[in-house]
Amino acid sequence: MAYEHVRVEVEGPVGTLVFNRPHVLNAFHNEAMDECRAALAALTEDERVRAVLVRGEGRAFSAGFDMKASAERDMSTVDHVRRQMEFQFDFIMAFWDCPKPTIALVHGFCMAGAFEVALACDITIAAEGTRFGEPEVRFGTGIVAMLLPWAVLPKHAKEMLLTGNDKMDAARAHAIGIVNHVVPGEELMAFGRGMALDIAAAAGPSVFFTKRAMNRTYEIMGMRQALLASLDIDIILNSTPSAEKAEFGRLRKEQGLKAALAWRDSRFSDGKAG
Repeated sequence: MAYEHVRVEVEGPVGTLVFNRPHVLNAFHNEAMDECRAALAALTEDERVRAVLVRGEGRAFSAGFDMKASAERDMSTVDHVRRQMEFQFDFIMAFWDCPKPTIALVHGFCMAGAFEVALACDITIAAEGTRFGEPEVRFGTGIVAMLLPWAVLPKHAKEMLLTGNDKMDAARAHAIGIVNHVVPGEELMAFGRGMALDIAAAAGPSVFFTKRAMNRTYEIMGMRQALLASLDIDIILNSTPSAEKAEFGRLRKEQGLKAALAWRDSRFSDGKAG
């Protein structure tokens, strides 16, 4: 299959899914998300592939969901909001549900929906200098896939999500358990491929069923139902007007995204938009 917004590479037993919209920091619009899911399904079906690397082209892993595309989308009814939020949720969870191990190689920016994609992958390796964030509360929206409380201690999750912090560095992300390893940027691909090759060298059925067993542990603890309950709340939130959401939207429309982000971050103690 030919893709416009992603790229698929297969070298030996390692497949790589590359987000390929570098001109917008690999932001996800609906077409890109559709292609990502199709590519992930193709890598799952490819019998050569034993592990999947997930990375971004250019300066970033991904800036998250495409705000320009979001502004142009009809979100005038609760049904419109629900369809879009469920679409985004299914995209994120495709990485969790992939039968083959997924390893996120993050660099530059890993924000919002992309942060949730990295959490949904089985392993996350970060380049030094990577910046992480979930800034949704700062402009009146919510978390699509509330995975963070399942990955870290609740106080860490609450601090990050309730402040909308989008300036967490890789060292802090590693310290609280968001990423497995932090490596120099020039070593990211080699380090990730080495880990993928170690997984590929293990017994295939053992890897497959061990991942399934670990995922089912979280499912039995109620993770999927908790995520769906959070998604329902997010749909209500995104259907509810707020002064912050309205002002952010006005500035984005009249002055552009950079001005809207500057206004958003000027109201918080961590300063200017990055």
